[in-house]
Amino acid sequence: MKILLADDHPMILQGTKSFLESLGYTISDLCSSGNVAFNLIKAHKPDVAILDINMPEMSGLEVAKQVQSQKLPCKVVLLTMHNDKSIYKKAIEYGVYGYLLKNFSSTEIDACLKTIAKNEHYASPHLAAELVTNPTDNSLEQLSITERKIVDLISQQKNNRQIGEVLFISERTIEWHRRNIIEKLNLPKGKNTLLTWTLQNVKVT
Repeated sequence: MKILLADDHPMILQGTKSFLESLGYTISDLCSSGNVAFNLIKAHKPDVAILDINMPEMSGLEVAKQVQSQKLPCKVVLLTMHNDKSIYKKAIEYGVYGYLLKNFSSTEIDACLKTIAKNEHYASPHLAAELVTNPTDNSLEQLSITERKIVDLISQQKNNRQIGEVLFISERTIEWHRRNIIEKLNLPKGKNTLLTWTLQNVKVT
């Protein structure tokens, strides 16, 4: 996995590089502006670009938008200091694979990279709950009876094994249902997204 890092804070940039290299990742490029980051993505085709949202010339979001519009084979991870709903919605719209808060990035970035390596999306579990919900489409009416039971059990913070024991179905089937629920509720496919949604929207029975 070749990784490009972009951040306009030199100490953060070098610190992130050293940390990822200590975990065995290959850093192909370093830069401090969005414009340079985008040009390097086009030229060197890294597998992943980890971008600070606030950068000179082009923001991380703007780079992600260009990567998507030009269909470049690079998965974008955004780093931010803030729980900002409008930014998060734009990140999802622009096909961003990972969304991390800087305060927790050192403890989550490895999990994020391993998740997106499997073509799955990762959202920091420390994001404010309202960021990973869809207030215009949070009805359970579109779910099947089994899916509603699973949502109810998730709201009780039961894991797949425990849910399977209650419903007498396999953990693999539970995982399949969870993916369907996320799609029906139009939730982003980040880690803990469904749990966060159920804790906010479903009354524990």
